[in-house]
Amino acid sequence: MSETQPTILIADEMHPSLFPMLTEAGFQFDYQPTISRAQLLDQLAPFDGLIIRSKTTVDEALLQQAPNLRFIGRAGAGLDLLDLDAVAQRGIAVFHAGTGNRDAVGEQAVGMLLALLTNVVRADAEVRRGIWDREGNRGYELGSLTVGLIGYGNNGQATARRLSGFGCRVLCYDKYRTDYSDAYATETAIEAIQNEADVLSLHIPLTGETRMLINDAWIERMAKPFYLMNVARGEIVELAAVVRGLESGKVRGAALDVLENEKLAKLTPDQQATFDYLRGSDRVILTPHIAGWTHESYVRINRVLVDQFVQAGVNTPLSRA
Repeated sequence: MSETQPTILIADEMHPSLFPMLTEAGFQFDYQPTISRAQLLDQLAPFDGLIIRSKTTVDEALLQQAPNLRFIGRAGAGLDLLDLDAVAQRGIAVFHAGTGNRDAVGEQAVGMLLALLTNVVRADAEVRRGIWDREGNRGYELGSLTVGLIGYGNNGQATARRLSGFGCRVLCYDKYRTDYSDAYATETAIEAIQNEADVLSLHIPLTGETRMLINDAWIERMAKPFYLMNVARGEIVELAAVVRGLESGKVRGAALDVLENEKLAKLTPDQQATFDYLRGSDRVILTPHIAGWTHESYVRINRVLVDQFVQAGVNTPLSRA
């Protein structure tokens, strides 16, 4: 018997700061950022660990080809790419860098909201065309509004901390927590957010329960016309319902960092029609899934992930025949 360092297959593009961190922690690794799924299934068997970002789906088919897999690291916050039941049945540890990009997400959320409330994108486009319309671009102060956060984990809390500096009232709802009011937001029932919020901001994972959560029925239950902000997962929001809300006036504006289908060249006809409306509306701000995608978070995610590996002891040398 001899002891060897645990081995990791890195199956997605990562910031190069990861590599010395892994080496210092006692890992061997194989970096294959362009690996195809077929190649991954063929090569994964001998590895102890797998690091993914957003490209790789960890499902039953993959796990069947990974008899030695002991841990998975997700370089990001969401775990919707993993079949968590199948992973748990095999006793595979899962790590994710939920705290690595929370500050970036919070800043993006507030930045998009401010731009929406003060018509920054529309006004910029008009001035570039030689239009100087001050009254038509009169905005609203964030401090005068009530913001409702759905989900109060890492990203929700980071967003609330930043919102609190503007003096606005911040309500939060999290199905999986209790007694979580703090200096930045007040815990409340989901009905209170629907009754009182001027802004609805989403900070929840994509699950079977949350898929298309924001639909016509939800929008109808909002007591006041409201602004919608989604920096979480695109499939939480039914975009056709958002279009109907914008047309009726129930949705005053939308800041969307994520979409139902982010492969814009492969939209269905219905998705294309919805997207065309959204991109043509001056009450909508769209960004390409960049909340959390900063230069700083790119490095911080690696640090958080490797620290979790070390704390859990998965870097311990293994005895092999």
